[in-house]
Amino acid sequence: MDKGTVRTHEGTDTGTDAAATARHARFGRLPEPVRVEDMVEERPAVAPDPARDAYDPDEWLVRYCL
Repeated sequence: MDKGTVRTHEGTDTGTDAAATARHARFGRLPEPVRVEDMVEERPAVAPDPARDAYDPDEWLVRYCL
């Protein structure tokens, strides 16, 4: 069987040759592979918190020791 021939099961109605050709044109080959770079999205897990960076490690000295 060559590439242009469409096999059908006997006793079933598959439509016309034009419909078979259209199906083969649409579904006859696999889609292009997707690159790994296109499947991965990098985002920070948590939004940056400005209050976290404003912490002064020596603040407890002023609050509790004075």
